[in-house]
Amino acid sequence: MTLGKTDFIDDPVALEEHLPGRQIVAVERFGKFMLLRLSAAAGRDRVPTNGDAAPAALLVHLGMTGQIAPMPSAQPREKHTHVCLLLDDGRELRYTDARRFGRIAYLTEAPLAEELGEFGADPLEVGDEEFASRIRGRRARIKALLLDQSVLRGVGNIYADESLWRAKIHPARLGAQLSKKQAKTLRRVLQEILQKAIVMRGSSISDFLDAEGEPGEYQRHHRAYGREGKPCYRCQSSVRRAIVAGRSSYFCPKCQPSPRRFAALPLRGETKEKKNRRNARRRSARL
Repeated sequence: MTLGKTDFIDDPVALEEHLPGRQIVAVERFGKFMLLRLSAAAGRDRVPTNGDAAPAALLVHLGMTGQIAPMPSAQPREKHTHVCLLLDDGRELRYTDARRFGRIAYLTEAPLAEELGEFGADPLEVGDEEFASRIRGRRARIKALLLDQSVLRGVGNIYADESLWRAKIHPARLGAQLSKKQAKTLRRVLQEILQKAIVMRGSSISDFLDAEGEPGEYQRHHRAYGREGKPCYRCQSSVRRAIVAGRSSYFCPKCQPSPRRFAALPLRGETKEKKNRRNARRRSARL
């Protein structure tokens, strides 16, 4: 095992002490995390101590720019490779991340159960009633609820915007104000988008690569995210941007009517005079 910078690792010493001799028996997805299930420690020269006789897990979050993938040990390591785990077939499992916004944690059974218990429902598995209860029972903005990992685990900024556009719901709407029909529609389109994005290996906005070193392709199907100023695919109105839940949120002002007193950010390059004329036209249309 070789460790570089370790500020994103919960306990680097635990990795060095407890990982050798264990086998990766399963790789699972849990929200935005990868869960590497580990066997008990084994080896001719290893005497299991301090919990090594029990299974454990490695919890991995890639953050914004992380990648974890097996590589030939003879292949030169990239500049920002911070973790190298030597596998028994001679390859290395390498974690690379230029920005180090991710996380790696070695967890035994009890701490792992406690950690996973803090997360909400899986958006791909949640039913209509539970989804509606989690969304309609809260007076937070719907975008904030979709991003809240204690409500739904695994939904990120891109797919929140895309699903809200598909469902024709403004990101600043309160969850409690959604009708049962709207909640049902949102759940359906969210699942459809996530399933399609998984098949297409996600969205590569800058430098994202999957475990096989391939970029995602779902960005070609974005209908809202990152399209500020471009025509809406449904009505041709200009897609707008606003800050909701501390994140840039993209929406169509016509297809996704905004709550009262909620203003979008000015379009890039839009002058104050143009903005005032546009707002005046909207006020006249309401009269």
